[in-house]
Amino acid sequence: MATRLDKTLKRELEIEGKVYTISISPEGVKIVPKGGRKGPEMSWQTLLSGDAELRRDLNISVDAYGT
Repeated sequence: MATRLDKTLKRELEIEGKVYTISISPEGVKIVPKGGRKGPEMSWQTLLSGDAELRRDLNISVDAYGT
């Protein structure tokens, strides 16, 4: 039985030697450098609709064009 997500959960994650704080809330997910306030944030609606993949693909194509 899964527990209902009714408040924000924060966890720490280390990626390539950098530490991040991951916040999972009923509204969505946010990733910020540890001690920071700003970082990527995505709502559950965006994640489920496929817009997240579209945004990622667009960023990849823009990056490829710029080099």
